[in-house]
Amino acid sequence: MLSSAVRGLFRRSSSRSAEDVRTAAPPVGHGLAVSDAVLMEAPPPTAWPAGRLALTDQLWGPGFISPGGEIETLRLARPLGLSAAASLLIVGGGSGGPAAAAARNLGAWVTGLDSDPALLAAARGLIQQSQLTRKVGIKAWDPDDPVFEAKTHHHCLALEPFQRGRPEPILDGLARALKPGGQMVITGLTAPVPLNPADPTVRRWAELDHRDPADLVAPIAVTRMLGRVGLDVRVAEDMSQRHLDHAMLGWRVLLRDLDRKPSRQEAVLLVREAELWLLLRRLIKDGHLRMMRWHAITHVPMV
Repeated sequence: MLSSAVRGLFRRSSSRSAEDVRTAAPPVGHGLAVSDAVLMEAPPPTAWPAGRLALTDQLWGPGFISPGGEIETLRLARPLGLSAAASLLIVGGGSGGPAAAAARNLGAWVTGLDSDPALLAAARGLIQQSQLTRKVGIKAWDPDDPVFEAKTHHHCLALEPFQRGRPEPILDGLARALKPGGQMVITGLTAPVPLNPADPTVRRWAELDHRDPADLVAPIAVTRMLGRVGLDVRVAEDMSQRHLDHAMLGWRVLLRDLDRKPSRQEAVLLVREAELWLLLRRLIKDGHLRMMRWHAITHVPMV
């Protein structure tokens, strides 16, 4: 059964290459190995097809596309001191979970931004279903042209905003969107040293995660960029282990509750997502990648 196949992948999570990960699992249905099923299917036309969003809802909670879901979102947002008197800009809002969590639990007035049309549609649907349209607005943004209306929000929560576009212009645009004394919490996947694009693990992970390995920068580079755009960095935390712990918990719960045979399309998406997380875990454990958190504040003008 498929759950056994994916468990087989996770049992072999210390394998040495992407090829090892793809061929580790036992056969699943019709005499095909899991790797064959994945390789025979064309990649989805979008990074976020409906089936993948349904899967991430199961893994991380409805409306969330990254580990930890609502618990991790609130952990990141609480240091901002949000209240019903505060406005919050969320960049990388995914399918709406972070914006809903901040509005519902912390009372903030939220603008949630994403650049992917499928995620924007899902986010708008979730906010409407949650009856939060009065407190939450969902809008598109362009990472290649990150221009925001100046001084419109008290605080900002930027969730992996560098997946597309150059980091410094994005940070500059977000800093300009903050009111004086505003705070920003940013998360981002970083590479302490440049990744080797010829490494099969790097190449396969980047393919599955729709990333260009050359776009990842070192943690210290982001810290320096924050300073150049007028922000004082108060915290620069390596949160890689917590990120992986949340991911493994999500997968354990999903596999425990998997009580039916998925369709072929669901099986392909499940195995692709499992492979993605196993490769990411490998790259983090080997020191090639780090998931970072920064907490920075704007300068308060002298009066």
